[in-house]
Amino acid sequence: MDLIKTIEETQKRPGAQDFNVGDTVKVYFKIIEGKTERVQVYEGLVICKKNEGARQTFTVRKISYGVGVERVFPYNSPRIVKVDIVRPGKVRRAKLYYIRDKVGKAAKVKTLVGAKVNAALEARNAAAQAAAEAKAAAAAAEENK
Repeated sequence: MDLIKTIEETQKRPGAQDFNVGDTVKVYFKIIEGKTERVQVYEGLVICKKNEGARQTFTVRKISYGVGVERVFPYNSPRIVKVDIVRPGKVRRAKLYYIRDKVGKAAKVKTLVGAKVNAALEARNAAAQAAAEAKAAAAAAEENK
């Protein structure tokens, strides 16, 4: 059991961007076409996050020419260059599958505004930093054994 966790820890991408369900994000994804390599930007709403550890994925939904398009990205993929948060969203659910049935303005997610945005982003960054410090402390304690 611990062997699986240690292998997964080595496969995690360092410095992965922290975002939540309901956020509108830009995913910079590396595309390889023959010998050329380019970065494609995919902007949309994060409707779900699944699994844990190295197997974690997130689904981004966008409307392209009037048709809803969803794409699943592996969270720890080396082909993801970066993930930018365009608008932090205010949602009360873990999965936003109901957005698939909505059209137009009804498909919008409320946006955190003003001071709430800064407070929410600071809280997320503080939580991510605390988690990273806890993992580092656990790894240091594990090495000392």
